[in-house]
Amino acid sequence: QVQLVESGGGLVEAGGSLRLSCAASGRTDSMYAMAWFRQAPGKEREIVAAIAWSGENTYYSDSAKGRFTVSRNNAKNTGYLQMNSLKPEDTAAYYCAADTRRGTYWSGTGYYSEEKEYDYWGQGNQVTVST
Repeated sequence: QVQLVESGGGLVEAGGSLRLSCAASGRTDSMYAMAWFRQAPGKEREIVAAIAWSGENTYYSDSAKGRFTVSRNNAKNTGYLQMNSLKPEDTAAYYCAADTRRGTYWSGTGYYSEEKEYDYWGQGNQVTVST
């Protein structure tokens, strides 16, 4: 099993920055990818970014491109989501998630992922962006 503990988040003014961290423990050697999702009130949860746990593959949603950066530190078993130029519409609960069954994959046309393919989830972290 893998345990994911998130930190970071909070309240920031529009245009500001925040960094979310997701510390993994347990069977981290089984991790294939880590993704960041978010869910705003009244909306469905959506993927924001993802990173392969080894190698160079990353993925960004259209809303995250150019503003967010996903990274990892394998020595610390920690993933990060650096969020810059934050907007009020980025306000949401953010979750990290791990794929240990290789249900997600990168291909020449992009990144295939569905929520059901992520088998471990962090506890969620609120990000609020004020105007």
